[in-house]
Amino acid sequence: ALVHGGVGYGKQREALKRGVDILVATPGRLLDLLEQRTMNLKEVKILVLDEVDRMLDMGFLPDVRRIVEKISRERQTLLFSATLPPEIERLAAWVLRDPTLIEIGVRRSPAETVTHALYPVAAEQKFDLLMALLERTNFDSVLIFCRTKVNADRVAHSLKHAKHAVAVLHSNRTQRERIEALDGFKSGKYEVMVATDIASRGLDIAGVSHVINYDVPEHPEDYVHRIGRTGRAQNVGDAFTLMSGHEVSALQAIEHFIGQKIPRLKLENFPYLYTALFEPEPAAAGRRAIGGG
Repeated sequence: ALVHGGVGYGKQREALKRGVDILVATPGRLLDLLEQRTMNLKEVKILVLDEVDRMLDMGFLPDVRRIVEKISRERQTLLFSATLPPEIERLAAWVLRDPTLIEIGVRRSPAETVTHALYPVAAEQKFDLLMALLERTNFDSVLIFCRTKVNADRVAHSLKHAKHAVAVLHSNRTQRERIEALDGFKSGKYEVMVATDIASRGLDIAGVSHVINYDVPEHPEDYVHRIGRTGRAQNVGDAFTLMSGHEVSALQAIEHFIGQKIPRLKLENFPYLYTALFEPEPAAAGRRAIGGG
C-alpha cells in the first residue's frame, strides 16, 4: 500500500484494512495513521529509510525517529543517503546495529548528453534575462529550478503574466496539484514547469529539452541532479544557470564538486547592468557586484 499526504484518508485506510506485505509511506501521513490507531508496525521485519538526506533538508528526521521507535528492534534496517552529514551519522548510529557500509560512487559529472552554461547577471535583472533566454531559445519543454517555494511561486506568476503556460511543483502544493502539474507538463499542456528540488530527483520526464537553474543550488550534488532532468535516454539537452553576486561561493562549490569550470556566457544584445561578475576572475575575487548583482 502507498500512504502519503495531500489526499484523503479513505482509500488508504481501506488498503491497510485489507492487509499489506509492503508499505511505502511519507513520514507525516504515516504518523497520522499510527496516532489514529488505523495501523501498527509491530510486525515490521524490514525497515527502509530512503533519501534520508532529503528528509533532513525538509525537517522530517524527528518524525522518522518517532516512527522508528514504534518498530521492533528485531528487524533489518536499510538506510540510503546521498550524503552523510553529522545529523544523519547520529541517526544511523541510533537506528542501525552493527551496520555494513556500502558506498557507490557519487555521480559528480554532468551527463555527456547535456551542454551546460553559466550566465552571470545582476540580481535585479535575473528575471529579465530568464525571459530573454526563453524568447531566444528553441525549446520543447523547460524545467526551471528555484531554491525556495516563495521564489518558485513568484517566478511562475511572472511567467504566467508573460503568457507562458506554466506549472508549479513544490512541497506546499497539494497532491492533486502536483499530479495535475506533472501530467500537464508531460502532455505538453504546460511548456514550462517551475520547481524546487522536489523535482530534481526521481522524476523521469521524457522530452525535457532545457533545464534552467534560476537560483544556483545550495548543495553541489543538487546541480548534477537538476541538470540530469534533461539529456535523458540518449537525447541531448541544455542546462543554463543564472548566477548573481551572492551565489558565487555556491557556484565555486559546484565547480569543485564536478571537477570542471562551467562555461560563462553573455546573451548577445541583452542590456546588462554592470556587475563585478563580468570582470576577469582574479580581478573580481572578493568584490561585490554593483547594483545588487
